[in-house]
Amino acid sequence: MKTIVAIAAAAYMGVLSSCTINPHQMDMTQAIQSARTRTDHESLARHYEDAAKEMQAKAAEHKKLLAQYQANKGLYGKQADTLISHCQGLTRIYEQAAAENMSMAKSHRDMAADVK
Repeated sequence: MKTIVAIAAAAYMGVLSSCTINPHQMDMTQAIQSARTRTDHESLARHYEDAAKEMQAKAAEHKKLLAQYQANKGLYGKQADTLISHCQGLTRIYEQAAAENMSMAKSHRDMAADVK
């Protein structure tokens, strides 16, 4: 039982640490400030779309973990409700982040279309 809780805690810590890693090497502040051309805005749109896909994948992963925790509550003892709550929260956060990134992508696609 303690082993399962330790594994779950280690996995959770891995997820939290992965949230701080920026997989995109683009300097967003600079890219946004200097975006003038259609190509600039399309590049930003692709960046936001890629970020949205990553967030959707993370949300899907946490939905699977949530289902596992819910189906096997007895295995996780007192920690089950905490694990379930964390997965629900992270799923919600990742889904919101995906939606926000898609909204940003749409804005930049619109700006690219408006550039002459």
